[in-house]
Amino acid sequence: QVQLVESGGGLVQAGESLRLSCAASGSISGFNRMGWYRQAPGKQRESVATITSGGTTNYADSVKGRFAISRDNAKNTMYLQMNGLQPDDTAVYYCNARIVRAIVDDIYWGKGTQVTVSS
Repeated sequence: QVQLVESGGGLVQAGESLRLSCAASGSISGFNRMGWYRQAPGKQRESVATITSGGTTNYADSVKGRFAISRDNAKNTMYLQMNGLQPDDTAVYYCNARIVRAIVDDIYWGKGTQVTVSS
């Protein structure tokens, strides 16, 4: 059972940057897809960015051009570089990892890290 631990959240002002990290307790090379999700108070969890094992990335429209996802298999870590943060980016950010299986995928979640952006 792989554990995922997020770090790097905090309180920043609008326009500033943060880099989130998601450290895995084991190898991430087997994960077909990893991603960052976020959940703001009173809202549903939403996908922010995903990256496949081949390096293909996908972003929510709201963060395109501001956020960048990456993964370092050698360090068993995934990152989310967040630039130009806005108050609407305030949420708990969760790390997600998926192994595609024939019937049911293996899905892992971290416990989240809080990002708060003040105006």
